[in-house]
Amino acid sequence: MKLFIPTIITACLVPLQVFAFPHLSPQALQGLLKRGPGAKSCPFGHDSSHKKEKRAVGFDPVAQYVSTTGQHAFVPPNLAAGDKRGPCPGLNALANHGYLPHNGIAPMTTIIEAVTQAYGMALDLAAFLAVYGTVFNGDSLSLTPGYSIGGPSYVGPSLGGALGGLGILRTPSGLTGSHNNYEADTSATRGDLYVVGNNDLLQIENFQKYYDALLENTPAPEQYSALFKFRQGRFNDSIATNPYFFFPQFAGVLVAPAGYAFPPAFMANRSAQYPSGYLSRENLKSFFAVWGQSGAFSYQAGHERIPDNFYKRAIGDEYGIANFNLDVLQFALQDPRLLSVGGNTGTTNSFTGIDPSALTNGVFNGATLAEGNNLQCFIYQLIQAEAPGLLTGVYGDLTKALQPLMENLKGNMEGLGCPQLMGVDESLYEKYPGYMKAKGV
Repeated sequence: MKLFIPTIITACLVPLQVFAFPHLSPQALQGLLKRGPGAKSCPFGHDSSHKKEKRAVGFDPVAQYVSTTGQHAFVPPNLAAGDKRGPCPGLNALANHGYLPHNGIAPMTTIIEAVTQAYGMALDLAAFLAVYGTVFNGDSLSLTPGYSIGGPSYVGPSLGGALGGLGILRTPSGLTGSHNNYEADTSATRGDLYVVGNNDLLQIENFQKYYDALLENTPAPEQYSALFKFRQGRFNDSIATNPYFFFPQFAGVLVAPAGYAFPPAFMANRSAQYPSGYLSRENLKSFFAVWGQSGAFSYQAGHERIPDNFYKRAIGDEYGIANFNLDVLQFALQDPRLLSVGGNTGTTNSFTGIDPSALTNGVFNGATLAEGNNLQCFIYQLIQAEAPGLLTGVYGDLTKALQPLMENLKGNMEGLGCPQLMGVDESLYEKYPGYMKAKGV
C-alpha cells in the first residue's frame, strides 16, 4: 500500500484552487508537496501484524528547532474581542505563536503548513484533516477555504455570496460546533458535551488523569502505549455518566483516539537523548494551558503554549495516516469496543454497538474490521456515503462543496483494495439520542 502523497495534494488542494482558491499558485502547491515525507510504502498492508517497527531516528537540532521567539513569540488570545480557540490544544498553541492567524480563523493551506512546520505531521494526514474540517466545519466554497479552530465564524467571502446563492448557507460552526462530525465524546481532556455543557474547555479532573498516566523519563512511543488504561477508562466514563454518549465512525472511532496519540506524537520534545521524543509532564501542562502543582492544577482557557527550546519530529520521521492507524489499532486490539460505532440508548450504561455488517449491507463485519486495510476502507467509505446527508442545507452547491473531500478520500483509498460499499443503513443511528440531539432532531 502506498501513501500517494502526490495524489493527495492533487486531490485535496487542486480542486480548491480551481473552484475556490484561484490565487493559490502551482508553485505554492509544489511548496506544500515538498514538505511531505515522500514515503514509498505503508506498514498497514494486508499482511501487516499491526505492530510498530522500531527504526533509527536521528536528531538535527537545527532542522527540528521550532521557534517560540520573534514573530512566533507567545501572544495570548483576546477571547472577549473575538479570537477563536477551541477543543484542539495543538491548534490553539499554533494560533498563540503565530503559526496560524492569531484570531483562530485559518485558511486550509495555512493549517496544513503550520502543523507540518511546527509538529512534523506528515502531509497526507495534515491534508486529510484540514480538508475534512474545512468541508464540515468551515467553508470549502470560500475564496479562502478554511475554518475556525474555535466557535462559529465566516472564513472569507463565499462563492455565490454569504447566506445565499450557491455558497455557504449558514455561519460555519468551527471546531467547537463539530460535535459528532469532528469532535466526539471520550475526549482525553475535554468533557462530554451533553454532560458538562461544552466540548472545548479542559476539565481538570481529566487532565489530572492524563498527567498521572504519563510515564516519566520514557520515550514517547512507550508513553503512548502506557496510556491504554487511561483511554479505556475515559471510554468507560462516557458509558457510565452520559446517557447521550454516541461514538460515530469518524469523530469517534478515528478522531477521538487522536487526543491520546497526538500528544506523544507531536508534543514530545526531541533531543539527542530522546530522538523519538519525550513528553515531560511540564511540557504537557504548557501545551494544555495548565498551571500549578499536581492535585491543585488551574487552567486558563485558550493559553496553550509551545514550550521554549522545543524540537519537533525528525525530518523523514513525519507522523502520517499509516502511523495514526497503527496507534488506533494498538488500543483497539486490546479493547475492540474502541472500534464500535454505537452509543448509549438514553440511559447510562446502555452502550450498544452497531453491527458493521448490518450498517454496510454485509460489506464489512466486526470480526475482520481490524484486519488489513478494512478499518481505513470502512471509515473512508462511511464518510463518502454519509457526508451528503450530514451537509444538506449547509451549502447551496453541495456537490461542489464536497468535491475536495471526495477527491481526497478517493486518493487515500487508491491501492487499498477496498470492497465496494453500495449503501449505508443510517436508520440504525436513530435509536441513539446523542446522535439525534447533535443532528438537531
